[in-house]
Amino acid sequence: MAADEPIMAIDPGRNKCGLAVVFQGETLLQEIVDRDNILKRAVDVLPATGAIVVGDRTGSKEFIAELKAANPTIVNRITTIDEHLSSVEARSLYWQVNRPKGLRKLIPTSLQEPPVPIDDFVAVILAHRYLDSKKQPK
Repeated sequence: MAADEPIMAIDPGRNKCGLAVVFQGETLLQEIVDRDNILKRAVDVLPATGAIVVGDRTGSKEFIAELKAANPTIVNRITTIDEHLSSVEARSLYWQVNRPKGLRKLIPTSLQEPPVPIDDFVAVILAHRYLDSKKQPK
């Protein structure tokens, strides 16, 4: 995969999934998609991306099989990425982007739960992990 192509990252889940498109470290698209709609949404986004990054935990194998069946030509573009502690990182990223307001500013963000699902932020973290892995000397 060329480094000058956007990366599509997916955090598959049982009920909802995170989807992100990252290009040269910048997030271009970030959304939460119902599990029933993630395959269609991923296929819609595919033409605009190079590498496809999928988290390696819940629902990963099933989603990758569905994606390959929907578009067999992308098999070599799919990479699984370790999701270990990605939710913790995503929560931190959420609070960087959405600074607490009012009295919530007084409570450390490490003690707060985001008021919305953060699967989309997990997808962003997975894309950055993929990019970081490509920077590592082999």
